[in-house]
Amino acid sequence: MECQIVSISEGKVKGFLATDIKGEKYLSFLGIPYGKAPVGDLRFKAPQPVEPWDGVRDATKVGDSCSQYDLLTQAITGSEDCLQLNVFTKTLPHRNSTLKPVMVWIHGGGFIGGTNDPKTFGPEYIITKDVVLVSIHYRVGFLGFLTLEDTSLEVPGNAALKDQVLALKWVQKNIIHFNGDPNNVTIFGQSAGGGSVHYLVLSPTTKGLFHKAILQSGAALNPWTTSNLDIYDFMNFIGREAKNDKEALKILRDLPVKKLVNLQDEYLKTKPMLEIIGAVVEKPNPTAFLTKSPIEIMTSGEYNKIPMIIGYTSNEGVMFACSLFKTGSIANFIHPEMKIEKGSSIIKVISEKLQEYYSQEKYADNPYMLHTDYYFIAGIIGSAKIHAKTSNQPVYLYRLTMESEKKTMKKMINVENLPGVCHGEDTTYLFKTALISETEFDELEKQCIQQFLELWTNFAKYNNPTPAGNNLNIDWKPIEEEQVNILDIGRELIMETNPEAERMNFWKDIYHLSPETAKYL
Repeated sequence: MECQIVSISEGKVKGFLATDIKGEKYLSFLGIPYGKAPVGDLRFKAPQPVEPWDGVRDATKVGDSCSQYDLLTQAITGSEDCLQLNVFTKTLPHRNSTLKPVMVWIHGGGFIGGTNDPKTFGPEYIITKDVVLVSIHYRVGFLGFLTLEDTSLEVPGNAALKDQVLALKWVQKNIIHFNGDPNNVTIFGQSAGGGSVHYLVLSPTTKGLFHKAILQSGAALNPWTTSNLDIYDFMNFIGREAKNDKEALKILRDLPVKKLVNLQDEYLKTKPMLEIIGAVVEKPNPTAFLTKSPIEIMTSGEYNKIPMIIGYTSNEGVMFACSLFKTGSIANFIHPEMKIEKGSSIIKVISEKLQEYYSQEKYADNPYMLHTDYYFIAGIIGSAKIHAKTSNQPVYLYRLTMESEKKTMKKMINVENLPGVCHGEDTTYLFKTALISETEFDELEKQCIQQFLELWTNFAKYNNPTPAGNNLNIDWKPIEEEQVNILDIGRELIMETNPEAERMNFWKDIYHLSPETAKYL
């Protein structure tokens, strides 16, 4: 393994040469710290920049993922010393080199898990397109999203999103040393990573840190992106008494991290999945990431106006076939931001509307269409339409309908017979994963990989996924007012207009039953 040493602002890092899918060499730097280990008194707080080091730091091994309960291995993995990132580049700067577009990947995992490990998100595909790729770790679960009302304790929430901001500041400061252009940074992520990307676009703390954004299967209007954590309910669950936030914080800081994560996992199993951990609107404080609601920010236009790609897979909700994801009664499909009181008659009205609509014969072979629309598509299309109205920059919308024979996610949860493209399948077209060997792909799947890579990296390079003279023979039109132009990524690339109009009009009527969500669609 041939080593390469790069000097960055904090010290020197040693990476190594690796090989992409074309058999060409690229440079890999793994586990570079961007923040101090958030341990002891720093647990739950906003991150602090890493301190400089002497000598050469080994960047040839993957850094620890952030402490979490791994759903696949059913074991607690990672550590608290996890604020690290990976950098992949074709070349280092030299006299005649040109700085390359930078793409920063933010992993998903429901805000309770996930990793930047190249075994899961390998750079071997994207790096062939002559961009610099960065993939980051950020805190998850309570460690990343604990929120306390007492602002004097400096735990106002959103620590995980503040980790991401610190990583992006690191990129601005250091990426030029890897031949990356700090003035051309695209952030992209899937699921909770897509939701994170959207929050980064909305936060006033990120101005100038990136220049384009891609949201895959996640947006701030999705019901699972916000927090509903009652710390005293958790205290009661673990049998500990806390009279105030200060006492609760001490109890949580004193717990060994594995014990904390284990208790968190047991607690979350008693709740509807995806409803507890997420972003919050903070009280004003020195480290605030977000002090207004996403819908207020979006409709006011007071956010980072940049070109955006937003999209989804055709049947995201198939993931709910997995026994891990409990949804309970149909009343649980009422967006929490509607703020409807328990016991209200409107709950019965909405439940009956949902039951009647999604029990139509045309949805008989697709029992997770309600999940797909409620958890994903309504919020994603709603977000795209609002940004198209309030931004002077293009908003490109897509839908992935290309059903791979690999069906990685469907195989994992044993639902290969269900129609559509499951949540998470899109990442297999962007990243090499240990779950699939590239030799297993058929010609159609290889074509889809190339289409994804071309669209995503064209966007990073040119602000437009289909610039003039592109190789894809398509002009991806952005959304125009009420004309919801959408690129269908299937066996062919096809432009459509308002393809989900009927279902989205249904959800618009639902959201209009509460003034809190009347602007969502």
